[in-house]
Amino acid sequence: MPNLPTNYVGAMWLTALALSGTSMAAATPAAAPGAACMDNASSQSAMTGCAIKGLDAADQELNQVYRQVLHKYAGDPEFVARLKVAQKAWLAFRDAELAARFPHSDKSDYGSVYPMCADNELEAMTRKRTDALRAWLKGAAEGDVCAGSYRHP
Repeated sequence: MPNLPTNYVGAMWLTALALSGTSMAAATPAAAPGAACMDNASSQSAMTGCAIKGLDAADQELNQVYRQVLHKYAGDPEFVARLKVAQKAWLAFRDAELAARFPHSDKSDYGSVYPMCADNELEAMTRKRTDALRAWLKGAAEGDVCAGSYRHP
């Protein structure tokens, strides 16, 4: 059996990483409030609080980028309608993906780290979706014949 850290926080950190399956770097980038918070967390409750902060920040960023895309493309009602359908479908996918990740209806089966792990996973998925939405803000290079609805800058 490998030697585990004797310090509770270190052990919980390793447990969280193992259960989340997502590198903490991907789930909580350095700029995210949850990352700096996690460095100072000394209990599971504090780490869960940090994960909540990270998810809240990711949600706010997603909503901001989504609104920017809607504003930029306001003159294209067909695109806006389809983006709204896609966003609704993404939200359903996100929730279903988390449910598949942690399928037991009794979440206590996953231990006290479950809320933190779930929020870290949601944050990682939310940041990926935000990056995908940014493609409409960034636009496509001139001559990109597969740009679709991505506008040329």
